[in-house]
Amino acid sequence: MDYSDLLALINERKESVFEFDEFLRKETSWLEAPASTRFHLSRSGGLLEHSVNVTRILLKIKMLLSPDISDESCVIAGLFHDVGKVGLAGKPYYIPNTDKWQIQNRGIRYVVNKDLAYMDIATRSLMLVSTHVPLNEDEAQAIRYHDGLYVPENQGVAHKETRLTRLLQYADNWSGCALEDENDLNHATGQVDQGEI
Repeated sequence: MDYSDLLALINERKESVFEFDEFLRKETSWLEAPASTRFHLSRSGGLLEHSVNVTRILLKIKMLLSPDISDESCVIAGLFHDVGKVGLAGKPYYIPNTDKWQIQNRGIRYVVNKDLAYMDIATRSLMLVSTHVPLNEDEAQAIRYHDGLYVPENQGVAHKETRLTRLLQYADNWSGCALEDENDLNHATGQVDQGEI
């Protein structure tokens, strides 16, 4: 499934999700944003690729562990959990790093735009999505706490996560740490067929 296939799984909130997608495409860096400054998919288009990867994994594991969770909830939470990485309309979150030493020696290809008010990515994601798409509380919690207990600010949700939150945490972790790091390594060595990604 690609991005458009995943969007096609939206039924009840189709109009608002498609309007949000149009906003993202026209007003933000959604199609070009990297997924990170130097780790997984730190390249143009990496954020969208990561979002699709997470959603695919989320749909697979929910079928095994919680088939009663709607595909629509999984698609909305999965595709848009990291949408805060686009920043705001006309103000990208990540901008190309101009420090050649950092790029060459530390692999830091992007830096965070200092012209944006500080907000963690999960909160910015929740703000952007909820401004355009009505969310239920499970979806809102999943987006806000998708980084799990790796983030100190998330300690308050410990042992109170919904099933959707737990599944999204795992899908995001697996995608970023297992699937995409491996793909990045293979891209660097030229071992991945472009049709696989």
